[in-house]
Amino acid sequence: MNPLTPRETVRQLDRYIIGQSAAKRAIAIAMRDRWRRQQLTPELREEVAPKNIIMIGPTGVGKTEIARRMAALVGAPFIKVEATKYTEVGYVGRDVESIIRDLTELALSIVRQEAADAVRPEAEEAAEERLLDVLLPSSRWATESRDTSEADAQQQEQQRRASREKLRKKLRAGLFEDREVQVEVEEKIDLGRIGGPQQEEMIGIQTMFEHFLPVRTKPRRVKVGEAREILIQQEADRLVDQSQVTAEALDRVQNLGVVFIDELDKVTGSDSKFGPDISRQGVQRDLLPIVEGCTVGTRYGLVRTDHVLFIAAGAFTQSKPSDLMPEFQGRFPIRVELKDLTADEFVRILTEPDNALVKQHAAMLETEGVTIEFANDGVREIAEISYHVNQQTQNIGARRLYTVMEKVLEDVSFEAPDLPADERKVRIDAAYVREKLKDVLEDEDLAKYIL
Repeated sequence: MNPLTPRETVRQLDRYIIGQSAAKRAIAIAMRDRWRRQQLTPELREEVAPKNIIMIGPTGVGKTEIARRMAALVGAPFIKVEATKYTEVGYVGRDVESIIRDLTELALSIVRQEAADAVRPEAEEAAEERLLDVLLPSSRWATESRDTSEADAQQQEQQRRASREKLRKKLRAGLFEDREVQVEVEEKIDLGRIGGPQQEEMIGIQTMFEHFLPVRTKPRRVKVGEAREILIQQEADRLVDQSQVTAEALDRVQNLGVVFIDELDKVTGSDSKFGPDISRQGVQRDLLPIVEGCTVGTRYGLVRTDHVLFIAAGAFTQSKPSDLMPEFQGRFPIRVELKDLTADEFVRILTEPDNALVKQHAAMLETEGVTIEFANDGVREIAEISYHVNQQTQNIGARRLYTVMEKVLEDVSFEAPDLPADERKVRIDAAYVREKLKDVLEDEDLAKYIL
């Protein structure tokens, strides 16, 4: 785990997310506490509970992005689920424990990729040798005579090695990338997809077959470039200790895993006119065991959720966190409120982050040889219009910027490949923005549908 200090964490989050300092501080402390816990004695370590968080704020203000970026910073497995998913008809067929199973699959994928990257140089060398064997079969150098002298055999071996080295140089130079070769590809056992409670049982059966039955392969003709990647993957799988990968993945889920539960406000049941909403409170009851701490069976082993960090989020416009079940509330000791974004913050979102929208669009159109220059008043106009539309229609936060920006650049994006040389530099100022959006701005009803 990357032991970033809370201040360093907030600084890293500021590179991508504007504002919301309270939420950033809270999640930075929660993640730092996970590192602090690892430094404790084993006895005390087990007693320290994670600081689960409820984020309160409207859509599009950065709740999910803060949590996702935080998990990425420390290399933690992260999964997002929507609480409302479990209120749909048939949700009992996909029990909430599947959240932890999905998180485990994700952690295994991350650790497996890290392990493969660590042995990739060695895997590439082995894959190259196998590819050379395919391109230059040893049968070409087999002799039909049993009376071949030792001198002849040595000469033949030298010729074979020389030919192989020439072939290696050509292979590395990319001269064979489009040639088709035949490679053996592992054939996976597939027992089919079964939904509902039987799904985990079928996965377990499939895993058992994978462990005890011999590996089956089938020949496949592919181009050299694709064959190389197939062989590298096979060699990496051979070099990596899969049991160690599984153990590391389970450890990460239990000690670093992050579950983001969105739309929690929609399962409070507070809007029921005739007593508590059984369906919605039922979701809370189903979620409660994994949030409190339980053991979930997965195809890779048992996973304890006692130290998984849960971050819940919701707008809470029609309800409040106190409408949740008391037992559920008690498992989320930290609560932070995210504010509505202002027009000034929209300007900063458009320009400051490393992945700012103006930088993205400029880079995208640069691939067509078109240079886009965003004037300060043009950026301000996009921000003001986005903020105004949010106030007049539904407030979707910073997501409104994507819609407005696409509308502003729609014409130049469409015409970019065909623009003449003297029109390949476009300046986006306030007048340009108003011109592109004039029809929408003049018709408020139209703005509801288009922006």
